[in-house]
Amino acid sequence: MIFPSNRVRIMVATQPVDFRKGHDGLAALVSSLLRKDPFTGTVFVFRSRRADRLKLLYWDGTGLVMTYKRLEDASFTWPAITDGVMVLNHAQFEALFAGLDWRKVKALEARPPTAVE
Repeated sequence: MIFPSNRVRIMVATQPVDFRKGHDGLAALVSSLLRKDPFTGTVFVFRSRRADRLKLLYWDGTGLVMTYKRLEDASFTWPAITDGVMVLNHAQFEALFAGLDWRKVKALEARPPTAVE
């Protein structure tokens, strides 16, 4: 998937949403239900009721970008359905988007070296 950078924040809405909603409808959900600003560059991930589809909403600085993905013979691994939002790191998001179990992915912590050799 084309992604702006590894440093982008990824938030998952834990409640299923109406998948008839488009850019504006999802942005309104981000503002009203999640209490976040949809125009910050954060990627917002939404799930369908059947858990086999997801939508991403992302502000790229010039407009809202919406991505839709449907798995053909499987379903995505989602967190428990609750009110609110949860944060995924980039590695967990890549696993989720690929249809893998994101809960088993742990990103390495990258730190700058303490001394130059």
